[in-house]
Amino acid sequence: MRGQDDERQGGRHGGRGPLGAAELGAEPGERASLVQFSSAFCQPCRATRRILAEVAGMVEGVAHIEIDAEDRLELVRSLGIEKTPTVLVLDAAGRIVRQAAGMPRKADVIAALGAAV
Repeated sequence: MRGQDDERQGGRHGGRGPLGAAELGAEPGERASLVQFSSAFCQPCRATRRILAEVAGMVEGVAHIEIDAEDRLELVRSLGIEKTPTVLVLDAAGRIVRQAAGMPRKADVIAALGAAV
């Protein structure tokens, strides 16, 4: 994905274990999850929401989960998220395989999703 991309296996979540429903506040996808950290007045977050929802709708077993960064500060800090929107691509086990800040392009999301499924 474009933006401040962290393509290292496992992302930047400080050695934290996989992210599941308890951490995400929603059920992850069977194959992968697109996790979006947003804030209320973030214009790029709205466009990012549309892009991720569209991609998740195209690929069976992929969930789009949006998290309000202000409501989940502990999780935001533990993952090292510094701006919104930030998108995490999780594999089926809940491991971060890609992380990028800023509004992604649809083609980049699809490519990043390929690393997870």
